[in-house]
Amino acid sequence: MPTPFSQIDARLDQVTTAADATVSVWLGGTDGRERWSHDSHAAHYAASTMKLPLVIATFRRVARGQLDLAQPVAVTSTFASVLDGSPFSLDADDDQDPETWAVIGGTCTLGELADRAITRSSNIATNLLVDVVGLTEVAEVLRLTGCSATTVVGRGIEDARAREAGITNTVAAADLGLLMAAVARREPALGGEPVLGPVEELLSRQLHVDQVPAGLPEGIPTASKSGWIPGVSHDVALVRPPGEEPFVLVVCTTIALGETEAAAFVAGIARDVWRAEHPEHPENPEPHAAQAGPDAQATSTSVAGR
Repeated sequence: MPTPFSQIDARLDQVTTAADATVSVWLGGTDGRERWSHDSHAAHYAASTMKLPLVIATFRRVARGQLDLAQPVAVTSTFASVLDGSPFSLDADDDQDPETWAVIGGTCTLGELADRAITRSSNIATNLLVDVVGLTEVAEVLRLTGCSATTVVGRGIEDARAREAGITNTVAAADLGLLMAAVARREPALGGEPVLGPVEELLSRQLHVDQVPAGLPEGIPTASKSGWIPGVSHDVALVRPPGEEPFVLVVCTTIALGETEAAAFVAGIARDVWRAEHPEHPENPEPHAAQAGPDAQATSTSVAGR
């Protein structure tokens, strides 16, 4: 017998076939157990979702006393490739963090960089964190969480030499779900409340909420990390509906859509998932203010073939 989720599966299959795209969804509890998924083990370029395990790794080292959130970090826009140490630079026009760019040649605290990497999805803050925290520590977060070999953080942002050599950052929706579920339940293997409480607090202040949070009813608390580049739009969200058990919803899309349209597409999937789990309220949710306007009508996955 068809279920609400089988209907979503059918619509997503239609979209991916028509658009030669990959769309992955993972829905699960904070225990990390899957409730429903769609192609959730497919590999996607990570975009800014790689900042989630990076910031977890940062707070793990802080909790161990190896780093201090108040310690100053020299701010530069030039970094060394993980491939051969050759220099590469970031472009301020491709970033959303004017505060850190404004102090190049000076310092920011480690805590400021962690905050901006999540809340503003700052690229410069991310690469500075990579240099201080280390990719080995990020790999340990992925291992302890039980992520598959598909999810890898192999380099910083815009490290073209490494990218050309095949060193990249990839994710699977199922692995992002495991990471966010671990944050939600304060997984002891990752350091528990001292590590993951501050991480969720940062995620709850995420400024880019036009994807999964925009597809949920107004006012539901979320903690999320999105990522986007041309052709890629992802979001991993911890959702805490009042009076209900919290859950994790991940949507990863590799699809030829513009940034606004892709965000609306992800929001539409989130709305369809919410409706599937809340059939007693078929009229909900309405689009958030972030989704209002000419693109709001495109947020449903039923727009296959557009």
